[in-house]
Amino acid sequence: MTVPVTLTIAGSDSGGGAGVQADLKTFEAHGVFGTSALTLITAQNTRGVRAVHTLDPELVRAQIEAVLDDFPVAAVKTGALGNAAVIWAVAAALRGRGLPLVADPVLLAKSGDALLDLDAVQVLRDELLPLATLITPNLPEARALFGAEMPENLPLLLKGGHADGTTVTDELRTPNVQLRLHAPRQATRHTHGTGCTLSAAITSNLARGMPLPGAVRAAHAYVQAAIQSAPGLGGGCGPLNFQSQRDGSVAAPLSF
Repeated sequence: MTVPVTLTIAGSDSGGGAGVQADLKTFEAHGVFGTSALTLITAQNTRGVRAVHTLDPELVRAQIEAVLDDFPVAAVKTGALGNAAVIWAVAAALRGRGLPLVADPVLLAKSGDALLDLDAVQVLRDELLPLATLITPNLPEARALFGAEMPENLPLLLKGGHADGTTVTDELRTPNVQLRLHAPRQATRHTHGTGCTLSAAITSNLARGMPLPGAVRAAHAYVQAAIQSAPGLGGGCGPLNFQSQRDGSVAAPLSF
């Protein structure tokens, strides 16, 4: 039996709650084999980001091509990319491969620290996003990328966690599908890495052969359960419980 293979192209979170670390844990929870290409390294914990170092674009591209030249990758996701040169390298490595791509346009860490240079936003919009099967911005990221008018020709999952209210609504918009997913707002500070985890779960589901609406719906349920059973680590915005079940049922919190 062949195990589906996924690739995350993203930054490293030394606290383990977001970035490549969250992606690989989510891939594992979904029964797919995760590979990775690091774009940047952060020194961070649940309280914030202390330092960021973006890797050389050619090294980033070499990592991607090394994986794609050897592994039967079924789906790819991107996260924090750091700067325009890295975006160019990632787009060049992926262009023409025909792989499902979930692009999470990470502009800021949960703490508010910048993870993408401002002058790289246009490059992200022009070079990488047109390659995507799905783009997963939160509301501030969507406004930074597109302004007040959301594009009708791009497949978007607009994440509603930054909106006010007791209900959080994520909206899937593609030329063929419109889907709204609602969840009660959970009263918790342990939401670090929710965007990374959601996009990684969608990528996993696509790699397993699920159609896009089903992949999004299942990922949404998984993340809600992962928030609900978060282990409560750290003094700031803590990580999720990546061992939550794919069907959205709540697994036992990690204990130490």
